[in-house]
Amino acid sequence: MASPVKVCITGAAGQIGYSLVYMIGSGAVFGSNTPVSLHLLDIPPMMTALNGVCMEIADCALPCVRDVVATDDPAVAFNDIDAAFLVGAMPRKEGMERKDLLSANVRIFKVQGEALDKYAKKSVKVLVVGNPANTNALICAQYAPSIPKENFSAMTRLDQNRAQAQIAARVGVPVAEVKNCIIWGNHSSTQFPDVRHASVNGKPVYEAVNDDAWIKGDFITTVQKRGGAVIAARKLSSAMSAAKAACDHMASWWNGTPEGSFVSMGVFSDGSYGTAPGVMFSFPVTIKDGKWSIVQGLPIDDFAKAKLEATGKELCEERDDALEVCAAAQ
Repeated sequence: MASPVKVCITGAAGQIGYSLVYMIGSGAVFGSNTPVSLHLLDIPPMMTALNGVCMEIADCALPCVRDVVATDDPAVAFNDIDAAFLVGAMPRKEGMERKDLLSANVRIFKVQGEALDKYAKKSVKVLVVGNPANTNALICAQYAPSIPKENFSAMTRLDQNRAQAQIAARVGVPVAEVKNCIIWGNHSSTQFPDVRHASVNGKPVYEAVNDDAWIKGDFITTVQKRGGAVIAARKLSSAMSAAKAACDHMASWWNGTPEGSFVSMGVFSDGSYGTAPGVMFSFPVTIKDGKWSIVQGLPIDDFAKAKLEATGKELCEERDDALEVCAAAQ
């Protein structure tokens, strides 16, 4: 059997982590014949719960799981890892200003970025799931200067999956028949779910749906606000779907995208499509040999341009606030 892929999951005793650990251990991400070594990180008060997660991993008798390390020490968790799912973050609470949230997350992602920089492989693929994911990924990369910036990404695959599911339900087809939905910008309510370049069974989505007003109205707001709708229904945030999306994201990054298909990832902008360079912006990307490339040359109409500008403006504001907080934390 091959050498195990060393995978760190932070916030591993939490809701998303609980689902994510099983999915990774089952072979859904790195392959059913690829062994994995699970490095599970959480904060000291969660260690009893994390030990319970470890018991359950053992009880699943997953053939891919070579070993499990449960720890509250980032130096141990990030040691020599190949992939990281950074799930643990400070959630926004009622009445909390964005700078307060960023201050709390700078403390978390500064420590994790420094630990990645010091202990992880330089080839490590880092996926930030914890919100605000785009800006947390930017902060983390800021504190891991020896790891290439393209090795950091933020998760917008959940939004892509939501968009795909909405279109499939509207048209009445299996979700696998919907291809190339795009999420542009921030993983927030300013994101732009775009199906102008998507298809259903090879037919353009706009033709298949045949309702432009719905596509430009309720479809977009449903995807943008889906997380809130889940919280309203469950009284808890999305966990199973978030874990599935994190697995989809990393599996695409690890294994590549099929010819003619692209996926959405929050990556450092190079200025493509008029976006501000240096923000962590979600683009359509193709992936080959573990390297992502932004899909170029897609026509952008005035409607889309306005949406990209709005989400880009928010990301620039978040970036500036985050860097200010980082500077103050030096």
